[in-house]
Amino acid sequence: QVQLVESGGGLVQPGDSLRLSCTASNKNPGATVSIQYFSWYREAPGKQRELVATFESDGSAHYAASVQDRFTISRDANRKTGYLDMNMLKPEDTAVYYCNARVRVVTSAVGAGDFWGQGTQVTVSS
Repeated sequence: QVQLVESGGGLVQPGDSLRLSCTASNKNPGATVSIQYFSWYREAPGKQRELVATFESDGSAHYAASVQDRFTISRDANRKTGYLDMNMLKPEDTAVYYCNARVRVVTSAVGAGDFWGQGTQVTVSS
């Protein structure tokens, strides 16, 4: 089974930076996993989950207007980990951040599926 695990959240002050990570793995040690494309979402208390940024399979990136020029989405060269670099954080960025990824799994066959991580809390407060 594929697992997506987010990390990197925490409590920071306005203007600080954080890097979130989203790592794909498989319980089958003989399986190879890779993230084809992925997105970061966030959900603030009392609000609907919103799309923050998307990294496409061709390497292009798209951002919500509220984070444009402050956040950067990327993927490492081995395609197992995706990142969200968040700069100039604001109190309104406070939310649980979720990773959603299309993951390719290679064993004796090739398959792919969409998966969600468990979320990581980001709190921006002075």
